[in-house]
Amino acid sequence: MGTYVEAGNTGDFQNVAKKEVNVQGQDIMLARVGEKYYAIASRCPHMGADLAAGNLEGTIVTCPRHGSQFDISDGHNVRWLKGSGPTAALGKILRSPRSVKSYKVKVEGDSIMVEV
Repeated sequence: MGTYVEAGNTGDFQNVAKKEVNVQGQDIMLARVGEKYYAIASRCPHMGADLAAGNLEGTIVTCPRHGSQFDISDGHNVRWLKGSGPTAALGKILRSPRSVKSYKVKVEGDSIMVEV
């Protein structure tokens, strides 16, 4: 069991908002969808793109580099790379589908706390 550390303030997030924060040396994408807050590793496991720079629709974030998608509620991989054909097939062989690390989140007052 980890320790909860303040990662942000609820006033910094409107609905369907996200940003990258650094918590104890870990780059984390912190997001709000509806009344819930989520935290996942900010780097795509494919080639390290910044997921916080990607598009967020509901709880699905799309990597801005190659289109991989992850569910921020638990970090699982929804789609590994975008596209088809030989290039996409080779990319999938070289780097097999992986999830991103997800972090437990709780809100205390106006503070968003992430377990690290």
